[in-house]
Formats: sequence, structure tokens, C-alpha cells
Amino acid sequence: MREGEQSHGFFPDSRRDGAARFTGRKPTGEASLICLCFQDAVEDGTESGALELVSITEEDLPVVETPTTFNVSSFSSQNSHSSHFYDPDAQDPHVPVELPAAASAPLPVYKTHNIQIPPSPGVPVIKVQPFLNGERLSDLKSLCWPYVSRRLLALLIILGLLIVLILILGIGLGVGLKSCSGKFRCLSSVRCISRHAVCDGVEDCGGGEDELNCVRVSGRSSVLQVFSRGSWRTVCSEGWGSHLGSAACRQLGYNSYVSSTNVPISSIEAVFQNNLVALNINQTGLQDNFKLQNSSYLRKTQCTSAAVTSVKCIECGSRPAVHTRIVGGNVSEPGLVPWQVSLHYQNQHLCGGSVISERWVVTAAHCVYGFAQPVLWAVHAGIIDQPLGGTGALSVEKIIYHANYRPGGFSYNIALLKLKLPLSFNDKVVPICLPSYGESFKDGQMCLISGWGATVDGGEASGSLHTAQVPLQSSRDCRRQGLTSWNICTGFSAGGAGTCQGDSGGPLACQGSAWTLVGAASWAESCGEANKPGIYTSISEALTWIQQQMEKEEDQRR
Repeated sequence: MREGEQSHGFFPDSRRDGAARFTGRKPTGEASLICLCFQDAVEDGTESGALELVSITEEDLPVVETPTTFNVSSFSSQNSHSSHFYDPDAQDPHVPVELPAAASAPLPVYKTHNIQIPPSPGVPVIKVQPFLNGERLSDLKSLCWPYVSRRLLALLIILGLLIVLILILGIGLGVGLKSCSGKFRCLSSVRCISRHAVCDGVEDCGGGEDELNCVRVSGRSSVLQVFSRGSWRTVCSEGWGSHLGSAACRQLGYNSYVSSTNVPISSIEAVFQNNLVALNINQTGLQDNFKLQNSSYLRKTQCTSAAVTSVKCIECGSRPAVHTRIVGGNVSEPGLVPWQVSLHYQNQHLCGGSVISERWVVTAAHCVYGFAQPVLWAVHAGIIDQPLGGTGALSVEKIIYHANYRPGGFSYNIALLKLKLPLSFNDKVVPICLPSYGESFKDGQMCLISGWGATVDGGEASGSLHTAQVPLQSSRDCRRQGLTSWNICTGFSAGGAGTCQGDSGGPLACQGSAWTLVGAASWAESCGEANKPGIYTSISEALTWIQQQMEKEEDQRR
């Protein structure tokens, strides 16, 4: 975490150079080659049915430099990033340059091998000129030709069959895509279903993906909405109860439920005041696998209670151990950022992360991409100073990163870590709230960043947790840098506090009704340098993906 000193940043650009060297010697002795081919023309005076043996010595053959030593080395690879905003020769400023020296699962090493080819002893070369039944076969190019043609014909037939198969599959895929126009495509099977069959309480796709992300909380009041008949509808407060609240939280990926409240329709944003629905359900008979969007229980209405439902699934975004606001950047106090965790790869700090529930941590995809073996990772929560050993480490059960993430890209840089055992919340360990759909934060709003990253550009990771405040930059200014809606830019134009190496995946927390996770540290061209903003992955953009992964895991657990 850089706190004001200006420096020059860099990006990752690792290269592994491979080479292939060939050396050769002139072979000794006579050539060892035998040709069994039938010639088009025969020597005059040869009788029918006889074989003429013609000996060819070394002087008759061209001299060929034959390699006797082959150096086989590792392949060459080159990584580069193409963006006019970032220096392609820079290094990832968040992930430490060196991985742990003592690795229980080292990366593959490509060795160099020498292969010796001894020279062949000399053998006379014999040409065979055939005659058959007294008939000179001067009109035949070679008796090898029928054999070659059969092989060639077989290869052509196989190639033709492959082309036909590819065309059939391509046409079938094209027909499938065309038939899915205006429909929902099941990811687990080649099937298309009606949009009205999505989120109707019935799993029409084999993997059940048509019944995921059918419940959400929206706006500054976190009002509950369900997706029904092709649109999002706000749920009225009448008929609502704790059983339905628990069902809603399970579908949001939480295994807990706190409370439900009634919110006047007039106090919520106008966009959520239309398409209202009420649930008419006998709550005493609800099952654990009940889906809130079951269309048989929904009815369109105007909300006779004049109120809608707000749901709270987890106590989040509070700092019970802190009563003052942080200014500038300094070493953190216990409980100042209780959602911050340190992610250790083989017992060394590599990235930061944020607790969002008892068993889920949000981080950046580039922290775990290529290193997604859960057994090699551990999570440390509620700490200020880096532990000297593995004391207090939490084991990781599963690592999930966005399928569309590509190394060096600025979009989809998001990942989730699922813990084997749930966290115990206290003054030092508290989850941060996820943003609601449609919730916005003002340009220039001061937000809190934190991490164990380097305090100088190119330096070592810090042993103590640092925090600082940075302003949110406008989305327009962020787009000018060549970035997308997946990115949030922060920082002062004159430089100052900012993220640095080792801060990747850490939280960008903004305060509203509670502390909310607005971003996860992604990239920075430098550590707090002037006119070089810090880049974060937008949690609002990743929210659908996060809740889908949590909901799928919660469904499997039941």
C-alpha cells in the first residue's frame, strides 16, 4: 500500500527463451540407401524377366551434412499486453515477483537433452529394374504407385469424412443458435427453452441454470425482487414471513437469515415501483428446496399494503471495534477493516481478499489463475501483522474464477474462495456487504483501501496491514484510459495513496448505510503516482456471477 510517494510502476512480462542448435559432420563410408523402385525406362539389351543390378558408390551420391547432435530445449513463450494505457513491459504490481522458494508443488522445468546419432556404415545402393512376362514395363512409372495411391486415397477419404463431420456439426450448431433466438439456451445441454420458462420454479435445464439468479435485492433500501415472466418484479410486503425470508437468502447464496422489513413504495427509487407482485403461500408447508420465483404462487398486484419487502441475510459492513474515521494512510488498527484477509500461497502472503459471508472470500482472478489448487492456499482473517507460521490459517475448499478471465485482461478479473469451515465473526472479523443491484456511488466519494502490499514501488510486501483513503474517479475518466464497465478507477490526480504489489484482490470499501465492497484491487500502472489511477474490478458488474456461484454451492450443500 503506497501512501503518497511517487514512483514508476511496471507490469508483468516474463519470457522463457528456448533454442535449437544443430551441428553436423560428413558421414564416413558408403551411403546406406536402398531404392526399390521401378523405372520408366530400361537399359537397352536387358532381357525380359531379368533384374539388372546397378551399384552406386559414394562418389555417385551428393554429400549431405547430417546432424549428429540435436539440442532439444524448452519452448519459447512470450507474454504481452496490448493496451495504450499500460506499459507492455511492466510487471504485475500486485502479485510478488518471486513465488515461495520452497514449493511443495513446483512449476514444470523444461530440461535440455543431447541426442547423438552415430554415422551409418556404407552399404551399396541397388536399383531394381523389373520386366514381367517378357513385356517391358516402360509405360509404368513405378510399381510403388498403386501402393502410394491407396494410402493417399485412404488419407483423402478420412480427410473428406472429417470435413463432412465438421460441416454437419457446424450446421447443427448454427441451427441450434438460430433456433435459440429470443430463447434461453441451457449451458449444460444443447437445448433452448422459452424465456417465460426461466425462473418459473421448474428446472427445465439439466444443470438447473434456468433457475439461478432469480432473486436479488435492489436499490439503496435493498428491496427484494424476483424474476418472473421475463422481467424483474418487486415483492410486496403482504403475505411475507421469516420462512420466505430464509428461502430468499438461500437463493442469494447465504446460509443465514437476519430479518425482513417493510419499506414504503414511495421511498424507493422509481424504477423499482413498477411490476409489483405478491406471494400467496402457505408458509407452514415450505420445503428447503422451495424456489421463491415459483410462478404458481405469484400474482400481479398493486401492493395493498403500499409497502414492499426488504431482506437482510447477514450482518455486514460494520466496524464494532472502531469509532473514528480514518484520514490519509497509515498502519491499520485492529478491527479497522475487519473484512480484510490475507491469502497465503504455500505459507507466504500473495494477495488480499474480502470476507462476504461465513464461508466466502472475494479476490482477483489473476491471484489464483494457474495456481487454483485449494490445498496450496490458506486464508488468514482478523490479523494486522503477517503471521510467522501457519498459525490460525483457514483451509480452502474450492477456488472459482470467472470463466471469461484471460491473463492480462482488465475484465472478469474476479474470483471466489470457499472455506472448508465457516468463520466465527467477532469485533476483528466481520463480512463486508455486497452492493445492491442499481446501487451507485458518487464520483469523488472517499473510499477505504487496505492491504499488505509494498509501501514503495518494486519493494517487498509489508509485514503490517496499511489503510488509506482514495477518491472514486468518474466512469467517463476511467473509460478514457481504455478500460471497460468492469473497471473502477481511484486515486488523486496529483498522486498519493494507492495500491501496490501485494495488494491485489484487496477491498475498495465505500460507506453508505453500511460499508460496501465496491471493488477488488486489480491493476495499477504505478504505486500512487500522479495521473496513474488504481484500477479495481467492479463488484456491481460481477454481482450476478458472484451470487450464481454462491447459490449453486448452497443448492449442492442441501
